[in-house]
Amino acid sequence: MPLRRDYYEVLGVPRNASNEEIKRAFRKLAFQYHPDHNKNPEAEDKFKEINEAYQVLSAPEKRSNYDRYGRVDTEEWRGFPNFDFGGLGDIFESFFGETPFARTAQRTPQKGDSLRTHLTLSFEEAVFGCQKEVSIQRIENCPSCYGIGSQRGTNPQTCPDCRGIGQVRKVQRSIFGRFSHISICPRCGGGGTIITNPCSQCHGKGKIKVKRKLTVDIPAGVDDGYQMYLDGEGSAGLYGGTPGDLYIDLSVRPHHLFRRDGIDILYELPINFAQAVLGDEVEIPTLDGKANLKIPPSTQNGKVFRLKEEGVPQLNGSRKGDMLVKVVVITPQHLDGNQRRLFEELAKILPQAKLP
Repeated sequence: MPLRRDYYEVLGVPRNASNEEIKRAFRKLAFQYHPDHNKNPEAEDKFKEINEAYQVLSAPEKRSNYDRYGRVDTEEWRGFPNFDFGGLGDIFESFFGETPFARTAQRTPQKGDSLRTHLTLSFEEAVFGCQKEVSIQRIENCPSCYGIGSQRGTNPQTCPDCRGIGQVRKVQRSIFGRFSHISICPRCGGGGTIITNPCSQCHGKGKIKVKRKLTVDIPAGVDDGYQMYLDGEGSAGLYGGTPGDLYIDLSVRPHHLFRRDGIDILYELPINFAQAVLGDEVEIPTLDGKANLKIPPSTQNGKVFRLKEEGVPQLNGSRKGDMLVKVVVITPQHLDGNQRRLFEELAKILPQAKLP
């Protein structure tokens, strides 16, 4: 069986320490090693050792026997088999009165729940911006009782169990003596009041769930995956707290001609061999309509032409992207007799491509 440490050494006090010095030392160490406060695995054993030392040295008869014989009968509390550490507020209130750990009534203003919804935009709507309508369900203050929960013309009554505090206090006995345990009042749920004449519309809850349609301004230049934030468009708060917020996740449908690369637009232009060799002027689609593009002679497959400021407006900025036109030379898959004859004649006079 391991030897016990000297109780005076455990509390860090001299053998002639006064009761007040012992009590002060215990307060400090108990606060430091209480398992609710100290997550070190060894803190619980240390806390029990501190309690054991205090129980002996704070009781005059036990302390006298300990000083005389070096031991005391502690079987009635040794090991603390049924000890419930509880909360720091419950333990230290018996020493300090109200503490930073004491529970408070649940009537402080609380912000409402934030909501999330989703919108799908066309490619053009994302580029140029638009107005869209979203439908949401949110919790709002009851319009009949203005969020009080009581029938119009009446008021909630003070809870008789907690007398409006929102907390109830129970006194329990433990190895330390008498302790106060504070908990939220079960009758009023911590609100401090009860509804004796509930509102007929919200049935005393003070809140109702409603469907709302909101018109949202989508800025120009948003892209797939962009998230918008609307302040105060979520559910109503509690006890006068501010409403929550609304988050809108955006997705953008792909375009049949264009792709985006940031604020630039990518477009692939198919041309035939003759256009690539001889050059041409072709009409191409853009975000703003049609435009003419000159294909110079001897244009190679994969050549990219840049059309300045024909891209996407920069979100919340003043720039505008470009349109990048990539030339794709199309190889004909089906030739008639005349086309084949012309290609065969051309093949005889064209130089053979040389390997590097």
